[in-house]
Amino acid sequence: MTDSSFTIETPRLILRQWTENDAGDLYRYASDSRVSSMALWPRHTSVDMSRNVIKEYFIPNRTNFAVALKDSGEVIGCIGLVPPGDEHYTTLPHEREIGYWIGLPLWGNGYATEALQALIQFCRNTLHLQSVILTIDARNTASRKVAGKCGFSPIGEYLLDGVTTLAFRLILS
Repeated sequence: MTDSSFTIETPRLILRQWTENDAGDLYRYASDSRVSSMALWPRHTSVDMSRNVIKEYFIPNRTNFAVALKDSGEVIGCIGLVPPGDEHYTTLPHEREIGYWIGLPLWGNGYATEALQALIQFCRNTLHLQSVILTIDARNTASRKVAGKCGFSPIGEYLLDGVTTLAFRLILS
């Protein structure tokens, strides 16, 4: 493993770098407004839009991972660290914000929890961060449950573009 490319494996998932070939899978799930509204980003309107997101945002951010099923290789979501300066909530020194989402047909299967637990270990053991935060749409009860299962504690509530949003922190050190 080099500093510029990371792959993380879990029992059912591979968290890996994005490629432009993932645009179809990304569009399949990111075009669902039920996913995008809860994930706090715009719904994808074309495969070209998904490809541009991959090229302009995901590929340059080496700590943003495609969440792929180990069995099939299908990309079912995204998890990673928000680039410094793009955070939704003020971070502490040696702390980063995590964002994640899983495609709607796969909700309720534990994939988000599995991916988040793996990313937490990566943040602790590889990046040596002291803490991580999550920001979650207050209506997103499933993501709040994932945060709780992974040990995050609530630290704040705020409005993001008129949406009540909750912030959670996990101390790693």
